[in-house]
Amino acid sequence: MSEPVFLNLPDAEIIYYPQFFDKQQADIIFAELIEEIPWQQDEIRVYGKIHPQPRLTALFGNEGKSYSYSNITMHPHPWNLLLQKLKMEIENIAAVNFTTVLLNQYRDGKDSNGWHADNEKELGINPVIASLSFGAERTFQLKHNFEKDQKKSIILEHGSLLLMKGTTQHFWKHQIPKTAKPIGPRINATFRVII
Repeated sequence: MSEPVFLNLPDAEIIYYPQFFDKQQADIIFAELIEEIPWQQDEIRVYGKIHPQPRLTALFGNEGKSYSYSNITMHPHPWNLLLQKLKMEIENIAAVNFTTVLLNQYRDGKDSNGWHADNEKELGINPVIASLSFGAERTFQLKHNFEKDQKKSIILEHGSLLLMKGTTQHFWKHQIPKTAKPIGPRINATFRVII
């Protein structure tokens, strides 16, 4: 594992681990996630119109811990062996017992995730979000809610871990924007605690 990079941002605690998994491990995990996860495409309502969500998703976690965002309620599949292994690896770093993982598959550059904070009430006051990335590199953008000049972009690499904690979700929004570049699929697994 490479040295962590501490993002020096006000009102946030964000740590990036570029090669949390080496390329060989990350390739194996990525192939397994593509094959074995029961991916679904939910519909979301934006300004009164229904659209297919611009990515595929799946939720795994402890029994009874459903998760709601953007008027979608997801019910978890039981943990599989691979996700349990990933969970144990990042729990050592994050010092948190995660209950749930939300997986996103971005099939190409047209798939995206708009500006949002992971601030749903079931995540608690200062949630710890641990996000693993596999596959194509994508740009992760951050912007401060009140200080308009506070922005940051980082490239999330294959096999990397991004850890967001403290007051990050109160003060910052983040997104994965669309890109016109021809790129392959990316999967991210965001581990969280649902209380």
